Amino acid sequence: MGLLGPNGAGKTTAMRIITGFLPADEGTVTIDGISVAEGTVESQKLIGYLPENAPLYSDLEVTEFLDYIARLRRLPKEKRRESIREMVDTCGLSEVLGRPIGQLSKGFRQRVGLASALIHHPPILILDEPTSGLDPNQILEIRRLIKKIGRERAVILCTHILQEVEATCDRALIINAGRLVGHGTIDELLRRSGAHASYTVAAKSSRKNIEEKLKDLAGLELAEWLSAPEEDRQRFTLRSEDKTDRSEDIFQWATKSELVLLELTHEIASLEEVFRELTQNT
Repeated sequence: MGLLGPNGAGKTTAMRIITGFLPADEGTVTIDGISVAEGTVESQKLIGYLPENAPLYSDLEVTEFLDYIARLRRLPKEKRRESIREMVDTCGLSEVLGRPIGQLSKGFRQRVGLASALIHHPPILILDEPTSGLDPNQILEIRRLIKKIGRERAVILCTHILQEVEATCDRALIINAGRLVGHGTIDELLRRSGAHASYTVAAKSSRKNIEEKLKDLAGLELAEWLSAPEEDRQRFTLRSEDKTDRSEDIFQWATKSELVLLELTHEIASLEEVFRELTQNT
């Protein structure tokens, strides 16, 4: 699940309250029936948390650091070694074993941070801006890793990068100024959006002829001409308040109007449009 919102919306604050690092002024958070305020330690056993700046000791070697975190999590000795081996494999750290964390790239440091958050096998993983500061290749690697981890546990991904949510998440929550303004699957958010459905159409005909024929196309209005008036191939956009796909209606209209249809594209509302709509007017 992606937690989305503009800068300053309260995403990181919400994560800190959920994980027990920051007390709530009001309201309650429960994790599997455990109150975070009253049972902080017990609730934190169920959570793996990776803040935006991963808290790593740069002078420790990878397995030394993971062993240290496992001890803090009070894993028994026999389970520590097994868990470290599993995290090295899961997070792809085998090629950097034996090296101090301070000598690793930002991408591998994020992997070490993920491994430390998962070392105690929590059912919930909370990530705050996990790809911040990474290059495009590292971002793709971390996204793949997050999707892999998400097959086995609940992952809450806190970010303001919309592509991050579209690439990795099944559901999204959108907050603005500390308030929830939208939630659901990505498809549900797109369907609930007030954004208009639009269509790009190209037909071999004069503009005057198309304008006359458009009078017979109910429920769709001309939004913009995309070609010069004198061209014999006219390209234009149509807009509809109805979010259902009207492509078949447009095709039948063109056939009935004896227009040679050269292009018909249904422009679906993007998550970016939904995000702007929900966060600019609340």
